[in-house]
Amino acid sequence: MSNVEAIEQQIEKLSPKELAAFRRWYAAIDAAAWDRQFEADVQAGKLDALADAALRAHTSGQSKPL
Repeated sequence: MSNVEAIEQQIEKLSPKELAAFRRWYAAIDAAAWDRQFEADVQAGKLDALADAALRAHTSGQSKPL
């Protein structure tokens, strides 16, 4: 049995209260990982082309106010 399978089995045994606490913990951990990856991508310039395209679209009047 893999670690993931063992974890899945343990999660299935959690009470509703424990499951809610697990969800909160996992959401925070997952968000932090996403933030780190996003920051790394920004620093590496991986989003520069998208930002440039968005700015060009805005400058040419293709965007709408929110």
